Amino acid sequence: MNFTYPKNEKLKSKITIGLLFTEGKSVAKYPLRLVYNTGTFGEGEKIKIGVSVSKKYFKKAVDRNYFKRVLRETYRLNKHLLLDNLDQPYSFMLFYQCKDRLTFEEINTKTVQLFEKFALEIKKEEEQSK
Repeated sequence: MNFTYPKNEKLKSKITIGLLFTEGKSVAKYPLRLVYNTGTFGEGEKIKIGVSVSKKYFKKAVDRNYFKRVLRETYRLNKHLLLDNLDQPYSFMLFYQCKDRLTFEEINTKTVQLFEKFALEIKKEEEQSK
């Protein structure tokens, strides 16, 4: 298994991020929310992801940066759950949406649950489109 988070998986395009917020769908598992949308990227790229932590809940940049690091790490360790269920390229935005300071282990288990919920949602959408 490839547990990396290379540069080509980082969501940086303002256009793609804008599309996520206008056309994207959402899946939530407290305190995380995953906004996703299909997209087309370069050759061999199946996924692009960005993370965000609200200034509303964490006023200090140090705290926001800590939770962004934790979110990126939980994604890196569990991205195989996403990749196994994707048949087309997707872009994602992962949000931490509460003021509770959860531990890494708690956030990691919530991330796994969120990715599994996303996989079920994708399967439902595919069945409805057939």
